[in-house]
Amino acid sequence: MLWIKSFHIVFVASWFAGLFYLPRIFVNLAMVEAGSVAEHERLMLMARKLLRFTTLLAVPALGLGIWLWAGYGIGWGAGSGWMHAKLGVVAVAVVYHWLCARTLGKFARGENKHGHVWYRWYNELPVLLLVAAVILVVVKPF
Repeated sequence: MLWIKSFHIVFVASWFAGLFYLPRIFVNLAMVEAGSVAEHERLMLMARKLLRFTTLLAVPALGLGIWLWAGYGIGWGAGSGWMHAKLGVVAVAVVYHWLCARTLGKFARGENKHGHVWYRWYNELPVLLLVAAVILVVVKPF
């Protein structure tokens, strides 16, 4: 079980590293001046590759987490309210990941409606999600 837990932590940390950086690319894309095609295409290439890699990291992170939860029974039984809350945090992280993919599609189609300041705030959500997940797993407040 400790091997599964270790790899789960590594893949979650890696997945979140991508979720931290992808919106930073959105900040830069939102700041690209009209007519700067080369800069826009370079950032889009970076964002596409990062999204693909981040998605590949999310799959084992989620799979190993399910293995720990369902296979080893971590978070079952009395006093496991923390796990329900953590599963909620994970669900929000998956939706955030999906929203990042949608946002990238909007940039690709030239449909972005937000400025760089909005993306700077948007970029803070995965930090809060990771902090919440770690506190829930380590402290188990309920």
